[in-house]
Amino acid sequence: MKYPWIILGISSLVLAVMVGAWSASGHSDADADRLLLLLPEDVSLSDYKVTVWLDAASEEGLHVVPMRDSEFVRPFFGHPKCAGVILPDTVHQHASDLFIASVRRFVSAGGKLLLVYDAGALSPEGKYARGWSRLSDLAGVDYALYDQLHDDTIRWGNVTGKFSLLRHMEIPPGKYYPFQSEADDSNSGGSAGVAPESDFDVQLRRYKFGDLQYPSFVTSGKNAGHELLHSSSGVVANEHTYGNGSVLFVNLPLGYLKANTDGLLLHAFLRYFAEHSLALPLLMAVPDGVGGLVLNWHVDSNAAIKPLQAMSSWSLMHQGPYSIHITAGPDAMRIGDGEGFNVEHNAVSQRLVRRLSALGDSIGSHGGWIHDYFAAHVDKDDPDDLEKFLTWNKDALERVTGKPDVEYSAPDGNQPKWVTAWLASHGFLAYYFTGNSGMAPTQGYRDGVREGPDIWAFPIVHLNQAAAFEEMAREGYSSLEIEHWLQAVTTFAVDHHSVRLVYFHPPGIMEYRDVVDQWMERTGQLRSEGRFRWYTMTQLANFLNSRKQVVWSTSQDGEQVTIKATHPRSLEHDTWRLPVASFSEPVVVQGSAQVVRNDDAWMVIAREGKELQFETTKVNK
Repeated sequence: MKYPWIILGISSLVLAVMVGAWSASGHSDADADRLLLLLPEDVSLSDYKVTVWLDAASEEGLHVVPMRDSEFVRPFFGHPKCAGVILPDTVHQHASDLFIASVRRFVSAGGKLLLVYDAGALSPEGKYARGWSRLSDLAGVDYALYDQLHDDTIRWGNVTGKFSLLRHMEIPPGKYYPFQSEADDSNSGGSAGVAPESDFDVQLRRYKFGDLQYPSFVTSGKNAGHELLHSSSGVVANEHTYGNGSVLFVNLPLGYLKANTDGLLLHAFLRYFAEHSLALPLLMAVPDGVGGLVLNWHVDSNAAIKPLQAMSSWSLMHQGPYSIHITAGPDAMRIGDGEGFNVEHNAVSQRLVRRLSALGDSIGSHGGWIHDYFAAHVDKDDPDDLEKFLTWNKDALERVTGKPDVEYSAPDGNQPKWVTAWLASHGFLAYYFTGNSGMAPTQGYRDGVREGPDIWAFPIVHLNQAAAFEEMAREGYSSLEIEHWLQAVTTFAVDHHSVRLVYFHPPGIMEYRDVVDQWMERTGQLRSEGRFRWYTMTQLANFLNSRKQVVWSTSQDGEQVTIKATHPRSLEHDTWRLPVASFSEPVVVQGSAQVVRNDDAWMVIAREGKELQFETTKVNK
């Protein structure tokens, strides 16, 4: 036989292709739920532009796995097995034509793609494509129009969408405005003048600091997809069917925003992609899958003493536990003014603190010793001169309560990075935060750096641009709209099985007893039904740190799906959510768990034990 080595080489290649194909589509698929985060070859996995996505996935209870472009493009072995693919912003601006063609083939063959902002917008040489982005056909709309617009290719603008969409995303009412609550549905008028059960435009807002605008590429031409969000520049988010697959295009720099204290939209769209586009199982971020609220009280000075005494008869005091943060020193605005809460030397203050602590509330620090002085100096003076105020505050509260002080809130929301570092090094677990507003508890990034491995930021929720009751009063919100907002935030937490933080100052709440009573009536009813809980920051931070130690995987054999989980101590309270429309009722085959149906999802709630395995079947309804 002439040239036998050629035949042998071809045979070996064919065998390799067959083995590769078998490996990629084998009988047991251990990567059934993984999302591939596609990355260029030269990007470090420790780069913050990568870790923001991995951390967000962990917090949302999803499996996101980094993959190099070269592995995804392999011509002989087909695309790796996965549930979907993420092409992230900022870190993946440059892409070759070969890579773009591979992504296009993946989607056309039935794949699901989350395409973000400037991903693939530039050639390997750093140039925009002529006319429009090479990925415009996937996005469903033309964008990256550099030839036409040059420096105006990207514009800033307000982001707007429909209430019917935003209410189902991980974005709480008030972060978008106007909103509609259950109370609006049952009354003749709607929130902010909106008729009940109607759809209407809402706009994303932020706390305090003026108009909220985002950068996005200007888009043009007919939109071939379904628009989710828009701005004056055009389409901001789009769903588009392409071939046998689909694309969720988000025309916002999600990773960049999360790295700079605005992570809500990355989390919201990642969750939307996982649930709406892919119907993936996920590990929930609340104990037993029960959503709720953190009610964070800020006690600034002795002006809170009489309100706290008056509140002892309120219905508020029959629920909880709450996170109550106190500026503990003898002064409030200036050194020597004697207007502080003075927790160590004022017997009335001590009795109030000990009573609240005995009720199970978590007592934490509200800044450092002198409320206004600390807020005014914390980002200007030498930290070495200010650390003593944090230490005095922590020590004083611990002496009065006899319990560790592990929670913090910054006076006036002013928390430079050095304070967070100090908190993390002194055993604090959680802090109130005005950045990342609208989010669930998160391990925050600032300027591309994550702030501590075990400390959690608890971002505030807000009604348009106001968060505390006195702010809402100054902005002219009626008691009825404040009540409706509180009801809507509560409903959001219950329906989304999530947690958000509401905060107030005791003096600022005094004019709203009727509003609070109505709110407590609703939360009390939901608590009695087992659908709502009050949480302290400490409770949730401990749970979330334990949850990070859960190791779990999803495998699929035909239509049968198996989920396995382990924890070094106990899985108790960890909960998995599986959509009813995609999975049959799970059956526990190892370990102990309760399986319940909650509206449109199965909930598998782990009991005591280090291991758990349950099985379900993929269904099509």
